[in-house]
Amino acid sequence: MTRPKLWITRKLSDATLERAKRDYDTIINLDDGLSTDNEIVAMSAQVDAIIPCHSERFSADIAARLDPRLKIIANHSVGVDHCDLPALKARGIAVTNTPDVLSDATAEIAMLLMLGAARHAVEGDHLVRSGKWDFWSPSFMVGKQVTGARLGIVGMGRVGQAFARKARGFDMEIHYYNRTRLPADQEFGATYHSSIDSLLPVSDFLSLHCPATPETTGLMNAERFAQLPEGAVIVNTARGALVDEAALLDALGSGRLAAAGLDCFVAEPGGNPAFAPHRNIFMLPHIGSATRRTRDAMGFRALDNLDAFFRGDRPGDLL
Repeated sequence: MTRPKLWITRKLSDATLERAKRDYDTIINLDDGLSTDNEIVAMSAQVDAIIPCHSERFSADIAARLDPRLKIIANHSVGVDHCDLPALKARGIAVTNTPDVLSDATAEIAMLLMLGAARHAVEGDHLVRSGKWDFWSPSFMVGKQVTGARLGIVGMGRVGQAFARKARGFDMEIHYYNRTRLPADQEFGATYHSSIDSLLPVSDFLSLHCPATPETTGLMNAERFAQLPEGAVIVNTARGALVDEAALLDALGSGRLAAAGLDCFVAEPGGNPAFAPHRNIFMLPHIGSATRRTRDAMGFRALDNLDAFFRGDRPGDLL
């Protein structure tokens, strides 16, 4: 029996590639470079399935040009804002993602960013590395204490809940906004807010965990930053599009925000060069899920979805 032909657009974990080669006729981009739109369209005529990452975009224009041979896109990501789902569905192309398996890894990065932003990690590291640390006093590099502070979470899905569990270890007072309220046994004492405008004034720390959609693009703008307590800290491990970056810089410059911890940006890769001079912005290059265990789990989850599809079952993560 002929095996399905699979294109893997980026260099995934060794365990993932080994399993894929065992079960599929594979084309693997071992150079790990980003494919162009035309390359994606051309490859769709050569394969039955694609495992892409968030770096490959399947817009409505691309979807319209995909070859009928392509039957399924099994994303190696939770977020699918790089896929025009209605356009792909109209072409009869199944789309899956990889929920659950990266929640803890991403929540760990959110905790790192929150602590690093609050306690001057960028400035402190620079002082020591540069050899300029030649002074100490009780007022030296005084930061914002996390323990016991009020934490606002926007988006109480899998990652938001994992972050809340970790924040409880710091005795934080947790508040959250979500489209729907969680059952009481999942809140673990967190306070629900039916609107983001109610959440912001009680958020000494604010962490974003919602998907990027047309409704959430620019969610944190000048008006919203003004609703936060003075000296608040914002953390974003979700999507760069959630934050108006010019408004963020203004809020940091005015003192409305004390600091920011960012793992994602409007422009990726690269980030925002305007952030570079600001040592109260702690930045990472979108590595929220970048652990070996999580990368293996993401790859296996994508392959599980492909296996189900090609044996005629409904994939567990079909969107």
